[in-house]
Amino acid sequence: VNALSDWLELRIHRNGKEHYVRFEDGGATVEPLKEVGDSTVLDNGRPYTGTSVRFLASPATFTMTEYNRSTLEHRLRELAFLNSGVKITLKDDRGTEPYSDTMMYEGGVAAFVSHLDRTKTPLFTPPVLIQGERDGVTVEAALEWNDSYHENVLCFTNNIPQRDGGTHLAGFRGALTRIINSYAASSGLASKAKVAISGDDAREGLTCVLSVKVPDPKFSSQTKDKLVSSEVRPAVEGAVGEALAEWFEEHPNEAKMVVSKIIEAAAAREAARKARELTRRKSALDITSLPGKLADCQEKDPAKSELFIVEGDSAGGSAKQGRHRENQAVLPLRGKILNVERARFDKMLSSDQVGTLITALGTGIGRDQINYEKLRYHKVIIMTDADVDGAHIRTLLLTFFYRQMPELIERGYLYIAQPPLYKIAKGRSERYVKDQAEMDAYLIEEGVSEATLTLKSGEVISGQDLTERVSAARGVKLSVDRMTARAPGFALEAAALAGALILEPSAEALKLAADRLNAVSDEGEDNWSAEMGEGMGLVLSREVRGVTETVVLDANLRESPDAKRLSERAATIASDYAGPAIFAPKSGTIVINSPSQLIDAVTTAGAKGMKIQRYKGLGEMNPGQLWETTLDPNARSLLQVSVTHADTADELFTKLMGDVVEPRREFIQEHALEAEVDA
Repeated sequence: VNALSDWLELRIHRNGKEHYVRFEDGGATVEPLKEVGDSTVLDNGRPYTGTSVRFLASPATFTMTEYNRSTLEHRLRELAFLNSGVKITLKDDRGTEPYSDTMMYEGGVAAFVSHLDRTKTPLFTPPVLIQGERDGVTVEAALEWNDSYHENVLCFTNNIPQRDGGTHLAGFRGALTRIINSYAASSGLASKAKVAISGDDAREGLTCVLSVKVPDPKFSSQTKDKLVSSEVRPAVEGAVGEALAEWFEEHPNEAKMVVSKIIEAAAAREAARKARELTRRKSALDITSLPGKLADCQEKDPAKSELFIVEGDSAGGSAKQGRHRENQAVLPLRGKILNVERARFDKMLSSDQVGTLITALGTGIGRDQINYEKLRYHKVIIMTDADVDGAHIRTLLLTFFYRQMPELIERGYLYIAQPPLYKIAKGRSERYVKDQAEMDAYLIEEGVSEATLTLKSGEVISGQDLTERVSAARGVKLSVDRMTARAPGFALEAAALAGALILEPSAEALKLAADRLNAVSDEGEDNWSAEMGEGMGLVLSREVRGVTETVVLDANLRESPDAKRLSERAATIASDYAGPAIFAPKSGTIVINSPSQLIDAVTTAGAKGMKIQRYKGLGEMNPGQLWETTLDPNARSLLQVSVTHADTADELFTKLMGDVVEPRREFIQEHALEAEVDA
């Protein structure tokens, strides 16, 4: 850390004294170690002990020095679970509202498993807890089975996560399969069902956290993604096997539930094996085995081949005509594919759409059968419409790939196409715009060209200065738009510009808010007043033709992070709107009283003479347009799909696509106001 920092400070509390040392520029000692005072005496009468480290990452070494709070929180939560009783506090004072979270879990790895399964239904509680030591290797594990069909095992060595497992995972799996087979045979459950249980069956619906402490661990690489210490496997296998055998004997009811679920999985696997024969491609030369809907490419090298999974036959038709036949294949999918999160393997394979997709990819399906070396395309691109249905189909496809072909994502083969939302024609020139933000930026750029803004003070603004003022006004408008689900935008904007969107606004700010509302109101309707009402609510009211119109901005709203952000943005430009300003584009003049009015005037001026077409679906584009916007490798924009944290991704798919409704309802309620609904 010291070598990669601009500066690093240490404060060490030892033997009742506080010591301090500071380094700069990667390790040069600026202030040598010195004693700076006495340590604080705690309630128990003992002096505080410990070390605090502060550092600033060097921008000369790192291209990005902005810390991602969710990444830090994820890692610190892991450490809090793995080290039972340790209290970790994360504070983030960068935003408008300080953030603090204290993590402390007495249950250790068992609490970790319960946390991972909080959106699923476990077969039994509490989780099986395994603790032991063999040959200097400390083994700690917790496991439980739930009602899902997916395995989720997290491995750690000395608190370091191993994404690719290793010898500790191999030992755990070996012991688990052996004990379950032994119990199923001795109880007679397996012979009644006439099935052979495999390791995959035993791990269906299993959630486990496996943590080992090894004196001198060996890893396959510097990233420590896989443990290769050979002495760990027998230690884990012995400890887990002994503890599991004991648990199965002492908990016969729970053991029967687990084995029954595993036997069901084995029966489903056998049914899936028969169904899979229908989806397996016979050979690369056997074209008849490919789905009829697939328009294949001529290229046989997977590294050069691309597959576009397209929503609907109309878009599929345009894509087939517009593609580069040499290396681009197109597979149209009709309707929405099966949600594989809620379906068992054999049911999934009986779905025509899923079967078509598996056959087109050529890998086969199932952990014991899938072969990624046979993948026919090294770019699999999901291409759906820019509407709610398109987003749903994209989510269903992502669920399928994440659950059934995770290595496709790990290898970086899965992409999402970014078709444009708008086409702008002006004269003979045409331009495609990918989203609303780019569209707004383009219209603003055109609108301020050769335009001026004359403030009430007489100051005339143009050129780059005007572009910056309009950009600041757009920031205010975006903040207002985020909050319009909670209160009318015109009232929020006026209150923010007046400095009244705070908990205790002054009388002057209240009067100014009313004045600003009157400035943008029609004649005869400009009698707004502002006052503080019950419960610290800011009440804005006026009377129009005998009817009283009232807007209340409550205290919770005015204290929210969104309101604070809006107030900060509005404060920087409030002086521009102290009175009527005149915006003069290439033709005519417009009176401006607020940032929203300025943005509307600029975008209207920018759109003059333009023909703007908004695409709701890919089927609206002709083949040539689809090629130059979405298919052409030199012009298109693709998003590569990747997984940063496996357990977080697993939880999100379970929450949004699983059977349990409550977590999904809570997620919707929590994020409802952030949703950008396409009207």
